[in-house]
Amino acid sequence: MQHGTRDEQHEQHEQHEQHGRHEHQHQHQHQHQHQHHDSRPADRSAHAGHSTLAPDKAGWPMAARATLHCLTGCAIGEILGMVIGTAFGWGNAETMALAIILAFAFGYTLTLRSILKAGVDFRTAFRVALAADTLSIAVMELIDNGVIALWPGAMDAQLADALFWGALALSLTVAFVVTTPVNKWMIGRGRGHAVVHRYHH
Repeated sequence: MQHGTRDEQHEQHEQHEQHGRHEHQHQHQHQHQHQHHDSRPADRSAHAGHSTLAPDKAGWPMAARATLHCLTGCAIGEILGMVIGTAFGWGNAETMALAIILAFAFGYTLTLRSILKAGVDFRTAFRVALAADTLSIAVMELIDNGVIALWPGAMDAQLADALFWGALALSLTVAFVVTTPVNKWMIGRGRGHAVVHRYHH
C-alpha cells in the first residue's frame, strides 16, 4: 500500500511539473506575442520618419521659386557684364562672355549665401551650390543669350536704348518659362534645389 502511495505521489508530482512547464511556455509565448505587437507602432513610426526623408515631391511653386532664384542671379550678372563691357568699349563677344561668367557667379553666390545661413561649412555649401544651380543656370543662359542673339539689332543695342532692355526682359522671361520645367524635373529626383531645400529643415 505504501509502495502504491509513493507511485501515486510520484505520478502526481510529474503531472504538476508538466503543468508548470506548460504554463511557463504559454506565458513566455504570450509575452513574446505582446512584445511583437508592441513593436509594430514603433516600426510604423520609424517607417513614417523614414518617409519624411524621401526626396522632395516636385511641385510647380517650388520649381518656380528655384528658377526665380537663379534668374535673379543671372539678371544681376548679365546687366553688370553689359555695363562693364559697354564702359570699356568691348565687342559683343567679350561683353557676352563676361555677362555669362558673372551670371554664373551671382547665381552661385545667392545659393551659397542661403546655405551658409543654415550653418553649413563653406566647402559643403559650395559643392551644394554647384550641384543645385549649374544645370539651371546653363539652360537659362543658353535660352537668354540665344534670344538676344536672334533678336535683330539687340546685340548692338546700348544701355540707353529701349531695345536693349526690351530684349533683355523678353529673353529672361523666355528663359524662366523654359528653365522651370527643368528645375521641376530635377527637384522630383531629389536633385537641384531639392538638395538646398533639405538644408533649411
